[in-house]
Amino acid sequence: MSAGEAVYRRIAADIRRRIAAEEWVAGQALPSRSTMAADYHVHEQTVRLAYDLLRRNGVLDGERGRHVTVAHPPAMRTLTDPDADWPWATELTDTRPQPATDDLVGRLGVPAGVQLQHETMECLEPGGRSAMLVSSWWRGRRRAHVSHVAELGVVALTEERAHALGLLVDALAYRVIRTRLDTHGAPVETADLILPLDRWTIRLWPRDS
Repeated sequence: MSAGEAVYRRIAADIRRRIAAEEWVAGQALPSRSTMAADYHVHEQTVRLAYDLLRRNGVLDGERGRHVTVAHPPAMRTLTDPDADWPWATELTDTRPQPATDDLVGRLGVPAGVQLQHETMECLEPGGRSAMLVSSWWRGRRRAHVSHVAELGVVALTEERAHALGLLVDALAYRVIRTRLDTHGAPVETADLILPLDRWTIRLWPRDS
């Protein structure tokens, strides 16, 4: 993380803290970028980046270049099919190949350390808020699947995931492990779906055999 990026993220974190302390409440406009820049002793562009980050993470509402307001709490969604396509916008944030960890070895049945294809996708609400993160791994060419299995758990967010979802580091989130299977029941791809506890309920029904 560059020094400039660290500054606007620190400002965003402080604005989030001030909102949590009810210095500003849902629906209330925040000060202008120029006013906040003077308060934080930074360039106005730095405040714009902080506002954009908080808007993307659902903390603030409002169009870029205009006054922003504190967002109302996000609507709750229910996950019933972890293999369904996300109906709104998505953004690929990482496509670097990764070596198979012990966990992925068990999930995909591949040798330890083998290089896996990988992508992390951010799923966005219609207003641009982050709704969940989906990290997928597979070996070689991406193959079609005919079914999937899912396992539900809870994890503490890493710094990278927390920033993407607009939450605190080590905050708890749902983790749905989704593994796609071919016609023989062999795994062809596995994924972690990371869903904030305050935005989702999970209802996974057993599939008919």
